[in-house]
Amino acid sequence: MGISLTENAASHINDYLGSRGEGVGIRLAVKTTGCSGLMYVLEPVDEPAQEDLKFESHGVDVFVDPKSLIYIDGTEMDYVKKGLNEGFEFRNPNVKDECGCGESFTV
Repeated sequence: MGISLTENAASHINDYLGSRGEGVGIRLAVKTTGCSGLMYVLEPVDEPAQEDLKFESHGVDVFVDPKSLIYIDGTEMDYVKKGLNEGFEFRNPNVKDECGCGESFTV
């Protein structure tokens, strides 16, 4: 299945990498934290790690480590604006529950 981006997410990432002046893509990972257990982590990638898996979506390379892929395989990442707020949203088919604030999830 892998990881996919919407056109809005890809455009936002390309703009970010362009303004940053470097980077070959974005890394999507999870870390243990929050009230529900897992949290998404995004960071720019200047040089992929040897173990990284690469998924291309709308011209953007998304890198994921094998341990994180277990929790996020099949996820679609979107970039949305709601009123004064904007940010990434994750449509993860593996999520069983989320905390009330939306910062963490369980699978």
